Amino acid sequence: MTWYHAVAEREHDLQNPTSGEKIRLAGERIRLGPASRVLDVAAGRAGPALVLAQAFGCRITCVERAHEFADAARRRIRDAGLETLVEVVEQDGRQFPLEPAAYDAGLCLGATFVWDDLDGTLDAFVPAVRTGGYIVVGEPFWRRWPLPDGVDDEGYLPLAETVERIERHGLPVVSIVAASDDDWDRYESLHWRSLEEWLAEQSDDPDAEAIRAEYRRWKKRYLQVQRDLLGWAIFVAWKRG
Repeated sequence: MTWYHAVAEREHDLQNPTSGEKIRLAGERIRLGPASRVLDVAAGRAGPALVLAQAFGCRITCVERAHEFADAARRRIRDAGLETLVEVVEQDGRQFPLEPAAYDAGLCLGATFVWDDLDGTLDAFVPAVRTGGYIVVGEPFWRRWPLPDGVDDEGYLPLAETVERIERHGLPVVSIVAASDDDWDRYESLHWRSLEEWLAEQSDDPDAEAIRAEYRRWKKRYLQVQRDLLGWAIFVAWKRG
């Protein structure tokens, strides 16, 4: 069966509502350099890894379960000439062996579902990051609270409560790099173009109607709910010891 996200994100350089500039800013905030060792779980097409390796010369291990994304990541890394800095492990992030204190930074951008939620992600990363290192998560938050009737909170919290949730793990949040409306629109509308083109190209595909229905559902939700109410940010937390 055709996977919806493989179609929707087939042209995304970054698979989150952010920008290369903001990824580089996060890299500066976690003090990356050529000696840094970074783990990126659910790395997708390796967009952030490419930005960080090019900007800071750090070594990055990308863990990605989806073959479509892992294959694209390998190609993009090869095309950028970064094979010596960025490796791709095609594996479920939850099953990837996390060596204690092995990384200077652990990244999970927009994919805390790998360990069920934000708390599970932090629990997994804390032992794997050295003391003095950083845990970096990309996570949605609600811009307004309480939510209007009929809007599911999806397990997310307002911004202040999201920071508190991270800090309960003994991880002070030292930086927030938030998505703008332009970041959201660029990210979401690239889905629309990719899906419209795929549906025109693959009108006879047996999965086309299911893909079309899912596309309409996601687009409607973004325009009616998410664009107004849902924020997203890269939260930089320090493992101070």
